[in-house]
Amino acid sequence: MKNYGTFEDLELYKTAREFRKAIYLLIKQLPDEEKYNLVSQMRRAATSLTNNNAEGNGRYHYQESIQFCRQARGSLAELIDDLNICIDEKYFPENEMNDLKLKAHEINKLLNGFVAYLKRCKAPDS
Repeated sequence: MKNYGTFEDLELYKTAREFRKAIYLLIKQLPDEEKYNLVSQMRRAATSLTNNNAEGNGRYHYQESIQFCRQARGSLAELIDDLNICIDEKYFPENEMNDLKLKAHEINKLLNGFVAYLKRCKAPDS
């Protein structure tokens, strides 16, 4: 992994940010009855995804950064389940939700890769 200036330079953050924007567009189209339930939950989870990446990067400690990545991964899993709810309730076409789920799985791979990178950085030189 090449050096970077800020968390905004990370491919992980850039990809997660685009995903968050897609989720925000999606929740604007949910039925009014979901305003205080699914909309609120998805907004918090999508925001948590990018916020945890940013906060973990700002901690400047490998173990803390890893923990924030784990929290982001949990928020991502929540969003995948929320997309399944959208499928189950037939709020949107299944193929559209599956496309978003594929993007979520891509972010999960990036998160896992970044955690592995942080663990290597944390490990003492052998």
